[in-house]
Amino acid sequence: MVLAAQAVEEIVFGEMKIVPTEISLRDVCVSYATGGSTRKTVISNLSLDIEAGEFVVVLGETGCGKSTLLRLVLGQEFPTTGTLVVDGKRVNRIDARCGYVPQKYGLFPDRTMIENVMYGPENAYCGWLGRLLPSFWGFRKKLRRDAESILIRMGLRAADMKKYPHQLSGGMQQRVAIAQALIMSPPVLLMDEAFSALDPATRGSLQQQLKEVWQESKPTVLFVTHNTAEALLLGTRLIIMRPHNDARPEGNVLLDMKLPQSSDSIATRLQSKEFQELKEFVELQAFGATKESEDIQSMQGIYERGESL
Repeated sequence: MVLAAQAVEEIVFGEMKIVPTEISLRDVCVSYATGGSTRKTVISNLSLDIEAGEFVVVLGETGCGKSTLLRLVLGQEFPTTGTLVVDGKRVNRIDARCGYVPQKYGLFPDRTMIENVMYGPENAYCGWLGRLLPSFWGFRKKLRRDAESILIRMGLRAADMKKYPHQLSGGMQQRVAIAQALIMSPPVLLMDEAFSALDPATRGSLQQQLKEVWQESKPTVLFVTHNTAEALLLGTRLIIMRPHNDARPEGNVLLDMKLPQSSDSIATRLQSKEFQELKEFVELQAFGATKESEDIQSMQGIYERGESL
């Protein structure tokens, strides 16, 4: 069963504010040739609208198409059939409007922490020849200040700015990878299991920092994770995907629902009884036996009472 996400309507000064759609997929299918005339289908009949400023978390078993979905939005891969639009434009190449943070950070080993963060904007601004222009040095000075600010915002110290990747812990390297994406001020931020390789303390710290960064600038986030608590703590909307099955023509999306929001800290929310009940329900949907429809309906009261979570 698919529980459709409710449309969001914001009332501002007594008038309805229309929130624009940032990412739109229509009847998207992805399949690969496996030899002979057979094909393996990864995504089928996927239609989604993601509004600007949403923090969408995607859960599901291995092989259900979560990472493929991110690659489609990024423009690293293309649908076999169907259409995909980001910011009103059809995706036909890797899109600079999308920042991407993979599970395995990809830092340049011969560049310092701050040089890694500055590399993308430097090349986007002027390339190699542009470095000869007088205006480049003023741009680079401001870029360095911005890079330092973002790295400090991500919990790194000024004393670490000149360190190379091999001198950094895994958590520090992942903070740099996130800063690499944020320095470009992307309207869309794609994160693929970005915290999965980190220890619990580092993961919790990065979750809090990412949430604060999102609250400040409100990029549209598409965040893939296997961690149910992480999904419920970070997201404003949850999508549970299931592996493609030819016997299910309705497609890969099993559950699509708005998530409760709270001003409480992550530690406080984790202790909430309602949060634990919602977590148990979502885990059953994503990784266990599917409950009956009346059980799904009974859980709606939990996320509609979002202020208490």
